[in-house]
Amino acid sequence: METDTTWGVVGHEWAAKLLRRAVEAASVSHAYLFTGPPGVGKTTLARALAAALLCQGEGDQPCGNCRGCRLVASGNHPDLHIVESERPGDSLKIEQVRDLQRQLALTPLEGRWRVALLRRFEEATTSAANALLKTLEEPPSYVVLFVLATDADRLLPTIVSRCQQVPLRPLPVALVRQALVERWGAEPGQAELLAHLSGGRLGWAVHTLEDEAALQRRVQRLDNLGDLLAASTTKRFRYAERLARDPAAMQEVLDLWLGWWRDAVLLAAGADTPLTNVDREGTLRDHARRFGVERSTAMVEALRSAIDRLKRNANPRLALEVLMLDLPHS
Repeated sequence: METDTTWGVVGHEWAAKLLRRAVEAASVSHAYLFTGPPGVGKTTLARALAAALLCQGEGDQPCGNCRGCRLVASGNHPDLHIVESERPGDSLKIEQVRDLQRQLALTPLEGRWRVALLRRFEEATTSAANALLKTLEEPPSYVVLFVLATDADRLLPTIVSRCQQVPLRPLPVALVRQALVERWGAEPGQAELLAHLSGGRLGWAVHTLEDEAALQRRVQRLDNLGDLLAASTTKRFRYAERLARDPAAMQEVLDLWLGWWRDAVLLAAGADTPLTNVDREGTLRDHARRFGVERSTAMVEALRSAIDRLKRNANPRLALEVLMLDLPHS
């Protein structure tokens, strides 16, 4: 098996080829919507397309060596504008979109295009989304917009309808493992663990590889889960209150717990499916034995429900307290 390196992007071959053909045929859309789970490769693919559009070399593909390609890689190209909330879980505000619109009203400084990359646009306020809609309806001829979101359903239908959609799916675990070893120099054992934990999200795996504290946080959060199974409702609610104050940590915990209880369901059901938390199989088997298919499945459903409610702007503390009531007792 060979790692696909189209535009330097691992995997997502169909999407890279689609975008490359558009550049070659000079038929680039004025707006693209990249969707998929966090860390799946949306930003990487969008930046690769930005490099292709802003490259100053010969041909239709990014050379990687010219001033344009180097500036895109460093995030300092004057015609590439990246807009996002201050941190995951915060709101992307209308002032940010209006500032972008002022920039896009100016003709490009160094090439044919001005490119805007709006990350985590599901975090945009309603007023910010409506402001962007005006640009999508009447974009300047030299502007290309990349809207990135986890799910098209979390955006205004009018925004979705004005973009060419590029839905990205998680990569095979084996491809993630190979890429971590060959391109990022990970040790084979470390790459194996990260590939499974990533669920096919190479960006997440690379970030975790480079962030020594990330796996330590995972250990602590799984330990917290074990403690909560034996804790009183009062202690569970205290944990929920603390967690609700940090949206990014809350999302990490919910995603981690969802993967944990999915593994428990698989083991309780005797399914021949690779686990996510491969380094904690012993504890998982214990949970699968104690809680069985029914209660483990109920926790998966409770977590999905909590995540869905939070996506719909439910009160974080209340959503977590409901989840704590659903958590089984050991």
